[in-house]
Amino acid sequence: MALALTLPVFGACSGDDDSGSTDSATPAAQDEAAAQPEVRVVTIDGADTDAPDELDRVRVIQHGPADAANVLVLVPGTSAGAAYFSPLALDLVEALPGWQVWSVDRRENLLEDHSMRDRFAAGDATTQEAFDYYLGWLGDDSITEHFEPQGGTGSDDESVAFARDWGMNVAIADLRKVVEEAADKGGAVVLGGHSLGGSITVAYATWDFDGHAGAEDLAGLALIDGGSGAGQAPSPDQARADLDQLATESPFNDIVGLGLPWASGVFNALGSEAALLAPDEPSIGWQSPLIPANLKPPMQPTNVAQYGYALDLKTSPDGLELVQMHIGRLADSGEPRGWVDDGPAPVERVARMFSGILFGDAPGPDVAVVGHTDELDGIDGTAWYHPQRLSIDSAAVNGGIANPAQEVLDVHATHGEDLDLPIYALETRFGAGRVLTGARRLAEQSGIAAQDLTLVDRSDQLTHTDPMGIQTAENPVVATLAPFLERIG
Repeated sequence: MALALTLPVFGACSGDDDSGSTDSATPAAQDEAAAQPEVRVVTIDGADTDAPDELDRVRVIQHGPADAANVLVLVPGTSAGAAYFSPLALDLVEALPGWQVWSVDRRENLLEDHSMRDRFAAGDATTQEAFDYYLGWLGDDSITEHFEPQGGTGSDDESVAFARDWGMNVAIADLRKVVEEAADKGGAVVLGGHSLGGSITVAYATWDFDGHAGAEDLAGLALIDGGSGAGQAPSPDQARADLDQLATESPFNDIVGLGLPWASGVFNALGSEAALLAPDEPSIGWQSPLIPANLKPPMQPTNVAQYGYALDLKTSPDGLELVQMHIGRLADSGEPRGWVDDGPAPVERVARMFSGILFGDAPGPDVAVVGHTDELDGIDGTAWYHPQRLSIDSAAVNGGIANPAQEVLDVHATHGEDLDLPIYALETRFGAGRVLTGARRLAEQSGIAAQDLTLVDRSDQLTHTDPMGIQTAENPVVATLAPFLERIG
């Protein structure tokens, strides 16, 4: 069952609004809003698990006209949420009449607390209040109203033990429901993903559904710097060791290594929102000892400069390769120091990717929001609680070739030699040759003809996340994936 809510897309902007509310918009502004691409949020019942019933569901951001028959379903990567696809998705539906692009927000994102972010976006809370709610309380016992992480501060108690089972089996069962909804539109369904989402895409295509490959539901695959190739499976002993270790620690991935698995998601969600809603304010995070020193510029930055500095390839520290982009640089002067967009990924677009603020009530003269309900809250571009089990299981997908580790992990990606559909793959420097090699092997083992394989090598140009961040006119995904989809649809 799916519940859909609709609103027009808008660009996030500064909090100064001298133009009045959307109710007093001029006819020209109303016409412009009406012409904006349609975006809907749909909730779909997922697989039945041992988790609380309210977590057995996924949400999908649907971009493009509701009556478009063809659907590209995109699956996020590690610690990513559906909204980080939105700028790219909107570019694609503009280039492809007759197509929708659906971004999947996996079940783990339902664990997040966006209550204060929504208040901040609505103008009901200050930047300081938002910072204190999510992070400031960690160093100040006097802050009594604050974020309560799922499973406690370290997210490792038994209240979230169910998430240790949120591996490939659960992700594929949930994704099956999304693909079935897309197929009901009556057109072609192409499944794609970025990073780990590419591995999940290959897993779905080669998954055994009662003797049939998942690929039978699909018209194509789109792998954006991700995937899975044969010959990469762990040994059964390694798979068992991974499960044994998981049983003794947090179910969730700890990217920044602080013992706070949710921290990287909160840093990104809060930083991106501040960059959009209060871009020129001095960064509170820069002044706080709670933010790692290697994320901070040498002088007091604005919110937008702090955010750009932390994610730009030239200044972002080692360990953040999953989110680094070609954004820009600190301004040469100014107190606080501002930001200069001289890279192909504008900082505002990057912040919109991760904030998801375009699905909430944001102030500003360019905003046209209707139909905002609680269903739209809590959808950003990060996953605060990424299940470790999903990453463990992905190693056993092995290009859809059965292997002993799959038996240990209960992974059923066994139809790797039975595919008959076109494949698109784009590789960045992060792929290091693995993405295109894996796509070639996937095609070769199933006998897919060369003309049905579209390989795009941008390893000399792009970071791992540039494909979503680069502005429309220069985006290589739009330039290469759109023609691939057009041939299918």
